[in-house]
Amino acid sequence: MAFIGVHHTGIIVKNLDRSIYFYHDLLGLPIQSEPSPWFSGEELARGVGVPGGSLRQVNLRVGDGSLELLEYGNRPEGDDTVPPQNRLGSMHVALRVDDIVSTVAELEAKGISFLSAPNTVDEGVLAGWRWIYFLDPDGVTIELVEEAYTTDHAEAIAKYLAERPSLDSLL
Repeated sequence: MAFIGVHHTGIIVKNLDRSIYFYHDLLGLPIQSEPSPWFSGEELARGVGVPGGSLRQVNLRVGDGSLELLEYGNRPEGDDTVPPQNRLGSMHVALRVDDIVSTVAELEAKGISFLSAPNTVDEGVLAGWRWIYFLDPDGVTIELVEEAYTTDHAEAIAKYLAERPSLDSLL
């Protein structure tokens, strides 16, 4: 078995059209395929694991992959709270940029607010990263990452694999 890349990352949004304005018009992600009509039925419900599921979606191009925005027609009423980053199952999308300082300035000029100033990591496993978080209109966390340089982690990975706890001890 060989995985050759990440095809797409999906984000559940409250309103697909509003999210297209944010991700396409504001962030500049190209639309890869036009928004779908509403899909529903038993096959979809089984496939997504949502009883009575109905949804519409759009794909936006991000480098070699895509970002899928999905609006469910049967989202629970009044359930608009996005789990915080430390909750099991929470997620975020990290968009790679060439120059985080200029990208942040450009997005701030468009009205985007960031949770902090850009963070710089110059030691440890993430050495070379410049990163910053912001939120989409629904409160979903988006990260910008600039990899200013990379380091070789092969030796540390091999050490971890040799010394990690056994699977049985984790169950």
